[in-house]
Amino acid sequence: MIHVLPRHLAPCHIVVIGILLIVGLPVAALAEDAVVTPVAAGMQPAPHAVPAPKAVVELFTSQGCSSCPPADKLLGDLAKRPDVVALTLAVDYWDYLGWKDTLAKHGHSLRQKAYAKVRGDGKMFTPQVVLNGSVMAVGNDEDALDGALASAAVPRVPVAIATTDGKLAVKVGTGTMAGAGHGEVWLCPLASDVTVKIGRGENEGSTMTYHNVVRGWTRLGEWNGGEVRFETGLDEIRADSIDSVAILVQSGTQASPGTILGAALAPLP
Repeated sequence: MIHVLPRHLAPCHIVVIGILLIVGLPVAALAEDAVVTPVAAGMQPAPHAVPAPKAVVELFTSQGCSSCPPADKLLGDLAKRPDVVALTLAVDYWDYLGWKDTLAKHGHSLRQKAYAKVRGDGKMFTPQVVLNGSVMAVGNDEDALDGALASAAVPRVPVAIATTDGKLAVKVGTGTMAGAGHGEVWLCPLASDVTVKIGRGENEGSTMTYHNVVRGWTRLGEWNGGEVRFETGLDEIRADSIDSVAILVQSGTQASPGTILGAALAPLP
């Protein structure tokens, strides 16, 4: 059973979070009895680069949702693929059920709500997947997700990520793409594997591992069809358990997100 957000519990407004968000935000204050740790080295494969994905999969999930663990596992399987940027976006609107999600960010709840508004269907539930910023599916329905991936329009804007001399360099587009489109360029620091022991709520007693957990959002700037470059210090990104980054080029705005035009994922040195 999926968890559908009741209308009276939905956030009342979609707000525009500041143009430049803090990167590498620390893990939210931990719920009582929670244990949150990066997966020990050797127990999970190291994060791998995804330089030209056919799809970006955003899973809106919650530690307080009993139907989410199968979706979380499925997202982990997708994260192993070389052609998919798979992201975990933990939401906070189920915290009232008795367990405060230790990885949740309110901005993820706002992003999910913004997607629902742009689509026009108003559907906001967990586990929910948004594929390439435009296609919605139930996050634990493997057949539906496989079908959506098979028919997905591949993001065409090239994104290159490089790390050198303590800096992260991002190149978007090429000189031959002038006039091809417009989008915002976002950087998301990721924790590739985070294990949480859930002490209360619907998943009480479970130990879950979450994959490619989004720990922050930074708007690097805009892409307007040509080639654009950005640079930031690695020290500004790194925090506990962050070991990779995703770059998204997305049409629309933060309050009205559209199709993802380009993406890449890269491990940090």
